[in-house]
Amino acid sequence: MCTFNENEVSSIIAKAPPRYAPLFALLAGTGLRIGEALALKPDDFSPDCQMLFVRRSIWHGREQEPKTAAAIRVVDVPGPLAAVLREYVADKSGYLFATRKGNRPLAQRNVLRALHDCGAQAGFHAFRRFRTQTLRRARVPEDLIGLWLGHALRTVTDLYAAGLQQDEAWRREWCERVGLGFGLRWATNPMPVQLAKAA
Repeated sequence: MCTFNENEVSSIIAKAPPRYAPLFALLAGTGLRIGEALALKPDDFSPDCQMLFVRRSIWHGREQEPKTAAAIRVVDVPGPLAAVLREYVADKSGYLFATRKGNRPLAQRNVLRALHDCGAQAGFHAFRRFRTQTLRRARVPEDLIGLWLGHALRTVTDLYAAGLQQDEAWRREWCERVGLGFGLRWATNPMPVQLAKAA
């Protein structure tokens, strides 16, 4: 299975056109599925953009319910990415990642073409695998990895521990401890950010 490494993620984001760089950073920094990311609207974020709420998905250009019940979730966003998203979300309405007219979400095939134009040799799921590996390297509790990635509970123990997902301070601590695992720099507006690497 293909995944990206830290250098590849940083390079893709740096080379991406301004309309795609925030999307690629979001995918790598949160592990969202591409359909979930394309369905995001400004009100899906907390005011500080440190949390996003997955409520819908895009499939073949149409809005639909997320893939599973577990996919409806809160995802904590590391501080450096939240700062970039606050600026990006500020003047938006409708879909965040929309066509030039702004009335429809970007088409996955066009986003994939842009990704490959940045030198990527894999598809969107490589960002999701990258985030999963970043979380595992940092030894994030499996309960939290499952929440952030939208995986279903598997055992009775998972069910018993589900209340931990409501502990925002605990989630935030882990989110900031892990960080992004990659450098965040825009091609058109360089913004070097020193990020904590996963342990």
